[in-house]
Amino acid sequence: MKKLLTTLACVTTLVSTLSADIARVEMGAGAWGQTPQGYIDLSDGSGVLNLNGKYTSNETTTSDIYVWALIKHPVPIIPNLRLEYVTVTDEGDTTGVVGGITIPGSANTTLKSTQLDIVPYYNILDNTFWTTIDLGFDVKVIQTDSNVASVGVFSGYSSQDTTIIPLLYVRTRVEVPFTGIGFEVDAKAISDGTNTMYDARAKVDYTLTFIPVIQPAFEIGYRVQQLTVDDGDNQIDLNYAGVYAGLMLRF
Repeated sequence: MKKLLTTLACVTTLVSTLSADIARVEMGAGAWGQTPQGYIDLSDGSGVLNLNGKYTSNETTTSDIYVWALIKHPVPIIPNLRLEYVTVTDEGDTTGVVGGITIPGSANTTLKSTQLDIVPYYNILDNTFWTTIDLGFDVKVIQTDSNVASVGVFSGYSSQDTTIIPLLYVRTRVEVPFTGIGFEVDAKAISDGTNTMYDARAKVDYTLTFIPVIQPAFEIGYRVQQLTVDDGDNQIDLNYAGVYAGLMLRF
């Protein structure tokens, strides 16, 4: 995932060079204060923990970084591109069997996920009457590092797992004319009626429009990620939600 973050950093570095030939470039970075909630309850020794037992979040709020960039261009047939990176940290307790070894009692566990979203999208409306609507497709690459602490005869366990999840993407933005203020919501989601994942945000931002060419901006919003899996024997119900805030550059 470090390579993925490096790739994203290179893209954002090149954006200013490319902006002379494309319609619009935006980028931002900040912190997301999210509070994990939920559990993982598996009976087949699977998942990132190779678990036959239960993991329960202790609901400790953490502050994690995020970075994003979008590139809009004037060629209608080619999709625009949005890239996002975020880290999500969860701590809790695990009981049962991990990696084929039984935990005596419970063991402190840390799950840290790094997520890269690659979103090709089309503008349905592009600032038409100050309104933008985007529709697209998200490839969410999630790398999860797990660490189960040692307890008694249990010597601890660590693993790394990478999952790729396809999601539908929609974004709506409304700008208040002549104020620099914008309101925006976006969501990435997939569901088959039983298993669901979504990643949704709502924010307000303020752009210093009086500055020419490269305009700084501030954003503050609320973000929710939800993963629900229920196939009878295996259940996952994880929720990460909280306020985020950061700085933006708009070209």
